[in-house]
Amino acid sequence: MTSKNADQAGGNAIIEEAIERWNARYQSVDDYMYGTAPSQFVVANVDRIPANANVLCVADGEGRNGVWLAEQGFAVTSVDASHVALKRAEALAQERGVNLKTVMANLVQWHWPQERYDAVVCVFIQFVGSRRRQEIFNHAIKALKPGGTFLLHGYRTEQIQFGTGGPPHMDNLYTESSLRRELSSLEKLQIRSYDAEIYEGSGHAGMSALVDVVGYRAS
Repeated sequence: MTSKNADQAGGNAIIEEAIERWNARYQSVDDYMYGTAPSQFVVANVDRIPANANVLCVADGEGRNGVWLAEQGFAVTSVDASHVALKRAEALAQERGVNLKTVMANLVQWHWPQERYDAVVCVFIQFVGSRRRQEIFNHAIKALKPGGTFLLHGYRTEQIQFGTGGPPHMDNLYTESSLRRELSSLEKLQIRSYDAEIYEGSGHAGMSALVDVVGYRAS
């Protein structure tokens, strides 16, 4: 085995361990860890998604955003690595009376569809560091049809000081400069940083350092 292959195998093992930790985290609570209401970012930007769109929700967890988007009339695919989270997403979709396609996949190894979606939605997908994140961003953008909408919402590096949710690793958090670099292939890129209180289940609670991103795949 070459050193490159050994590094890749070691990295994949770390990711698999992280997935098991997420399964255990979800199983440790009886309710939805991040609530069942959609992110206010998604609600505020839903008009950027064309009517009857085919939407991919990346690392959608327990489905709060995917299910809400399905309620708005979109055809939604919700992908996540946790079987525990996806089971809850399916239950939420059934309770709300909407169709939600779920896919269980390790996003680093997943064979991402290409040019299939009108919009890709990424909300708090901060489970990997910058190197792996770039790979996921590249795949997510290629999954968009030309002109498709890319929406991203997450924590900035200042979130470490608040400690009200998100990863404890600085490399998993965003800065405006890193996002401009990593998403440079998008057109009409808009990035907004701000602090706000959010209350999304037990997982996100309190003042938070946030960033919103809107962009479009080149036509």
